Amino acid sequence: MRLRQKIIVLAVLPVVAAVLAIAALVALQSRELARLEAVLLEESMLAAKRTELRHYVQIAQTSIEHIYEGGRDDALAREEVKRILSTMSFGDDGYFFAYDRSGTNLVHPREPDLIGQNLWEVRDPQGVAVIQRLIGIARDGGGFLRYIWNKPSTGQPADKLSYVVNLERWGWMYGTGIYLDDVAAGTQKIKEQAAANITATMLGLAAVAVTAALAVFAGGMALNISEQRIADQQLKQLTQRLVSSQEEERARVSRELHDGLSQLLVSTKFRFELAQERLQNGRGDASAAIDDGIAGLSEAISEIRRISHNLRPSLLDNLGLPAALEQLAEDFGRRTGIAVHTAIGPLPTLAAGSATTSLYRVAQEALTNIERHAHARHVELTLDSDSKRLRLSLRDDGIGLDASGPLRKGIGLRNMRERVEHHGGTLEVCQGNDVGGTLLVVQVPLAAAMEENAT
Repeated sequence: MRLRQKIIVLAVLPVVAAVLAIAALVALQSRELARLEAVLLEESMLAAKRTELRHYVQIAQTSIEHIYEGGRDDALAREEVKRILSTMSFGDDGYFFAYDRSGTNLVHPREPDLIGQNLWEVRDPQGVAVIQRLIGIARDGGGFLRYIWNKPSTGQPADKLSYVVNLERWGWMYGTGIYLDDVAAGTQKIKEQAAANITATMLGLAAVAVTAALAVFAGGMALNISEQRIADQQLKQLTQRLVSSQEEERARVSRELHDGLSQLLVSTKFRFELAQERLQNGRGDASAAIDDGIAGLSEAISEIRRISHNLRPSLLDNLGLPAALEQLAEDFGRRTGIAVHTAIGPLPTLAAGSATTSLYRVAQEALTNIERHAHARHVELTLDSDSKRLRLSLRDDGIGLDASGPLRKGIGLRNMRERVEHHGGTLEVCQGNDVGGTLLVVQVPLAAAMEENAT
């Protein structure tokens, strides 16, 4: 996986992780809120049911009060109370029931078959001894009990809430109950709505996550394409600069061969031809022409050495960078008449590698620029080092750099900077009256100049 792709992945993953964390938190909070809402609704509905049951029982007490409170304990009175309770109903499944203290059913209008049966041991599916608990609650002054009982309209067990009171003198427990289907339906509806809301939220967050991931990916791809285009353009420019540099170097070598070496060789050829003619004609002055030809050959050999030295100085390989810079400065001063002062301090042993070659080429290019553009009379070349860096500086007393001049527009300074930056170094050029002409400072890591890495 490429670096750009890794960056895109690392940018997408936090977004996805954040959305997942938010989704988990929202789901947790939604479920908790739904649970609390269901509890509150259930409590509210149960409170209403309790109030409703008390109201029904109060109506029943009012209906039988004239019989029970009249002090009658005969069978006829009891049968009248049973009749009254049997006829009282509300809704499809609302009825009154009555039991004696032994658990025998006395009134049950919805299930007449239970009348006369002892239901003391009856338990609901949850193990609640229903009749025992109802009788006990009635003895304690009356109250509520929630249990499971068959619903008359469906014949299926259903959740039921009953309220019972006690007829102490007769030893009866009677009351009524309400089935809680609507409570269960209400809480179930809240749970279903919460589940639907959670699902919708999760889908929304998933859409946000996908959109964010696609946006990051698209941005990364756009940046990648943009950077690729820039890199291609820079590569083309670099290739063009390399081609231009090669052509300039070839043109320079061609000029030096044609204008210097070629002319010397032609001149030497003419001298030897003159000596040959004199010898053939028996003239005695041929030795002077031969001496001139030999001198011309010597000059041509020196010219070849000079060109070879410019292409790859042998001193750089044999004696190192300090000696090569000394020779470069000496040749420059002799050729141009510009005084060059060198100050090369104590240095560690430097390898004949690409870093030292780059420093030499920078110095060579800088001196060439001084010769062509600076109109200087003095040049100071300094080479020193500290514990970490090797420093080369060239200072002249010329006219300085012009922001719109040929040096700024050419590729020489750019090539020097690229040479130095290749080794992790820096190149700075200062100009103006503060430095008196132009000051060029190059610094490269000392370790790079001490490594064996041939150019």
